[in-house]
Amino acid sequence: MRMMNEFEAQVLSDLCVLKTQMTGLMGDGNGGRISDLERRMERHEQNWQRAKGFLAAVSVLFAVIEVAFEAFHRH
Repeated sequence: MRMMNEFEAQVLSDLCVLKTQMTGLMGDGNGGRISDLERRMERHEQNWQRAKGFLAAVSVLFAVIEVAFEAFHRH
């Protein structure tokens, strides 16, 4: 059996490190860092949509209050 030279040993070591890092990113079937980022982005999008809806409702409320205030001052 032939012994590995230093270059081959370094390549195998680097591949092992790369495999470990890829497993961390992609996950081992339970989700990895990329899945975590996707979930965080989805939550962020949901919160952003809720905030936009809330701001739209508040602007309508202020518009109704302004119309009522104007009508009250005209009479």
